[in-house]
Amino acid sequence: MPVRTNPLNDRLTRRQKRTMAIVCAAIVLVFVGFGVWGALVSDPFSTSANGCVNVTLPGSTGGSLMHYCGADARKFCHSSSVQGQSPLAVRARPQCVLAGLLPSGSPSPAASH
Repeated sequence: MPVRTNPLNDRLTRRQKRTMAIVCAAIVLVFVGFGVWGALVSDPFSTSANGCVNVTLPGSTGGSLMHYCGADARKFCHSSSVQGQSPLAVRARPQCVLAGLLPSGSPSPAASH
């Protein structure tokens, strides 16, 4: 029993080829557009500034983001969790300085002993 490898006996018409080319070009343009957008869009959580604090902590299943603004950021930066040498404190203090919530020359509590 012979097997047909091409179920369509006829070739594509010019119109079908043009339609396929337009559809493929549109799909490629969508992916290129998403790529450009992803590369150029600014990330509001990338750095701490203007009274907002962003701290990224490593975790067992990926990163954890802590984001505070305004009164919450001031409360966080002056809390006991930002004192000492814990991983959170080591990562949070520089971000609090960038946000303008701690003085830039603030010594770590371990250095003041």
